[in-house]
This record gives sequence, C-alpha cells and structure tokens, in this order.
Amino acid sequence: MKLAGMASNRGRNLLNIADSSPGGATFAVILTNKPDAPVLDAAEARGIPTEVVPMQEGESRKAHEKRVVEALSEYDIDLVCLDGYMRILSDTFLDAMPTTLNVHPSLLPSFPGMDAWGDALAAGVSVTGCTVHVVTDATDEEGEVKEELVDSGPIVTQEPIPVYDEDTVETLKERVLYDGEFAAYPRAVEWFATDSVIVDTEANQVHVDVDSGGAFPARRLVRNDRGETLRYGENPHQDAALYVDNTARGATVVHAEQLNEGAKALSYNNYNDADAALELIKEFDEPAAAVIKHTNPAGCATADTLADAYERALSTDPMSAFGGIVALNRTCDAETAEQIVDSFKEVVVAPAYTDDALDVLTEKQNLRVLDVGPFAEERSGESLAEKPLAGGRLLQERDDQRLTGEDLEVVTEREPTAEQVESMLFAWQTIKHVKSNAIVFADGTETVGIGMGQVSRVDAVRLAGMKADEHVEGKDSEGAVMASDAFFPFPDGIEEAVDAGIEAVIQPGGSKNDDMVIEAANEHDVTMVFTGSRCFRHD
Repeated sequence: MKLAGMASNRGRNLLNIADSSPGGATFAVILTNKPDAPVLDAAEARGIPTEVVPMQEGESRKAHEKRVVEALSEYDIDLVCLDGYMRILSDTFLDAMPTTLNVHPSLLPSFPGMDAWGDALAAGVSVTGCTVHVVTDATDEEGEVKEELVDSGPIVTQEPIPVYDEDTVETLKERVLYDGEFAAYPRAVEWFATDSVIVDTEANQVHVDVDSGGAFPARRLVRNDRGETLRYGENPHQDAALYVDNTARGATVVHAEQLNEGAKALSYNNYNDADAALELIKEFDEPAAAVIKHTNPAGCATADTLADAYERALSTDPMSAFGGIVALNRTCDAETAEQIVDSFKEVVVAPAYTDDALDVLTEKQNLRVLDVGPFAEERSGESLAEKPLAGGRLLQERDDQRLTGEDLEVVTEREPTAEQVESMLFAWQTIKHVKSNAIVFADGTETVGIGMGQVSRVDAVRLAGMKADEHVEGKDSEGAVMASDAFFPFPDGIEEAVDAGIEAVIQPGGSKNDDMVIEAANEHDVTMVFTGSRCFRHD
C-alpha cells in the first residue's frame, strides 16, 4: 500500500509509520503546507519524496485544496495519513483522494478541539488517549468550518492512556503521542494495508475484520495497578515493583496474606520463586509439597500426609533446598511446620495454617508465611502465560495438560507395572515445572533426582543422576522412573539413565531416531512410554 502523508510541523506519527512500515505500507510522498516544516528534512533523510504547497495570501480553502490534490496526483496513493496538518479539509480534497485518516489526541468524542490534553486535565479524568478516525467533510458550501463536524468521522481504532495526578500538558502530550498514537496509527494503517477495513460513511462506522476478541485478541489492554515498590529487582542494582491484577481469582502469591508480622517484605525473587512453587503443587490432588530454588524444584512429592510429602520432597536435595521456597497444597499443620523450620527457608506458601503451625513458623523472624487461600478448581483470569520481549511480548496458553494412563503408548517389549505408570504420571506433572532441557527421576510419587536447564539432554540425565547419587538422603534412583520433557534424539540418554538405575522412561517421542532409542531401551530391559506431547519450559 502506498501512502501520502500530510503534516504542518514535525510529522512524528508519519515518521514512525515510515520506520515501521505496518502491513508493508510505504510512503509515496509527504506533503506540507509549511516550507520550513521539520518533517521535510526527516522525510528526505528517509528517501521519501516531498511536496510543499503553502497557502497563498487570500487563497480560499477549496482553491488551496485543488493545488494540494494536483501535487499529489503525480503519485500512486492508496491511503492518506494526516498528522498535525493544520487545515480542515473539505470535500474538494476528500472526494478527490482515497480514504484519509487523522489521529486526534483524545478518546473521541471526548475532548475534541485543539487542546485535548489541557481539556482532559481540566476535567480531572484518569484516562484519556488517542483516536484514529476517517476524515469527513466538516465545512459548509462556502468552505467555512462547521466546528461540530470536526473530528467526527468514523472511528477506526483508539488507544487509552492513563492520566496521572502530577501530569502537565507537556507530560501528557508526550505520553499520548509515544504510548498511544505510536501504537494506534500504525495499527490502523496495517488494517487498511491488509484490506481488513470496511468504511461505512453513511452509518459513520468502520468495520475491521481482524479486530477480534478471543484468547488472543487483535488488541490487548493490560489492567494492572502498582501494588508495591520492591526493595530491588533480581539484583540490588535493579529497581522493581509489583503490579497487581485485581481481576485474578483463585490462589495467587500476589494476593496472599503474609501472616508472620514483622518479617521483611517479599523480594522480586521471592515472588517469582513462590509463584513457581505454587503453580507446581497445584498439579496434584493428593497432599503435595515442593521446595523451589530459582524457580526450579529441588524436590517434589505427594504422600498420604502433608508431613510425609514435605519430608520426601526435601530429601531429594536438602543442600539445594537451603534458602528455598516451600509450597504445600493442604493446610499446614504443626508436624509439617516443625520440619520446615528445621533448616533455613525464605517463604512458605499454603492454602491455610493451623494455629499450632503458625506458632512454629512465626518463631522464625524473617520467614514469610503466605496464606494463598483455597485453590480454585479452575483457573480464572490466568489462562494465558506471557513473556515480555524487547519490542513486544509472547502469549501462550498455560500448559494445563494432565495425562492419564490411557494417554501413554507403550513402545518397548517390556510393559510398565501399575506402580511404574503412577510414578511416570507423577514425574510428568512435575517436569512441566522444570526448566528445559529437563529430566526428573522419580520413585513412587517422590523425586529422587532432577536435572534442569541443560543445553544438552544427555547432560540433564547426568545431572539428575549426580543429584540422585550425591545429594539425596535415604533414597536413590535404583529402579526409578525417568521423565524427559522432550524426545531423546539419541540413545545416549537412555544409556546414561540405565547406569543410574532407571528401569522405566516416559518421554514425548517424535524423534527421527525413535527406533534407535527404543532399541536401546529394549537392550537394557527398560520399559518406555510415549506421551505424544512435550512439556518444554523456558521461563
């Protein structure tokens, strides 16, 4: 799509569009009515042709517009974009040209006119924004402006912008431009460039085919309030804050009550690790406990009692658990609390606590005790996981897969026992929360070795084997099950696992070398199942 830009001053929106080329749109020309407009040099620096059509003394609106149309007639133009073009256009221009867009610095129909920013501040609103709209004729037959018709054309898109108590006209103007107009105007141009827009001038409406909602809407507004300014971020030299989504429901560490009065506030890393711990133990219906360090589980287990689950989780890697986060999916009782305080922990997360458990836990002055409340059966308001990137963010559905024995395909000569299937399923639910490349060794429903965050899968197996050999207390990996978050590309991972005592494997399958991996498992009398789905975790 070829664009014509028209500006009377700097034309910053036009330059932003030129630099981003939304939908592949490019400028055929930028025109101004001011010979000294800064947009001329900026356009020429980008190799964009320019035209200057100044208003002559005594010239009428319509006569000037005819000269503008004549200047633009030399170019192939599909869409006209105005940006601070300080002239109201009549039907003389609009009827001769393709659709013309303009951007106004407010959420029309609120605050039309020349000082939308000042009007917003004077009105005391907490939100303003910008509007990209189709330009329609706002003049009478003599070319005189009819103020009530200015900026009244069909709205294409809008972008809301917060107004803060300390704002001035200048600070608000800058925010509306850079955070609002720089988002909305390219969006509108892209929609036109991709033939996604139908303009109904009679109804004064615009219909955009791609402006849809759903899980991944075409436009996404994030509603967060600053809940707390943190001491620092991941490192002491980084400032940080916690932002709260007050629409979220269910158990969250953000909305949890901290029950140990006088304990220091949660840090950035505490929040991050506690959230990871909570998400892990939400996986299990049975009493479950997990110990987390740097968002990875040092150990996880389920058992008939919470105290047994915690003891088994801790015994996977008590050295790494030092200074970790404990998460429980049942009311914390005194027996479990006594075990928790037996070594240094930063945070405990649970849906509730008995009075006796609180007496034990609060004896530790700086142990943060978080009551997250009951777990919801279904997540509400947190169906998506997101990761910020430079220049954007990734969104995806949360990995809510829950496998059963019926989902497993046995691919080896040896069939797994019922006990091995139970252990496989436990390991699979756990490994979803281990950074890739990830390996989990499990015996029954407790971990005995975890290899996380390795760039080589076989190294992750070796790490899990080392943990099971050197770090566990009172158990080992002899006869255990191994889970892998993705397929084994070569048999070496199976061979390393056999050396560690593994007798059963659960993995996605799907490698072009699956036959070689299956053959290795058969040679070592290892039972192996494929899930048909992987569970990478990179954040």
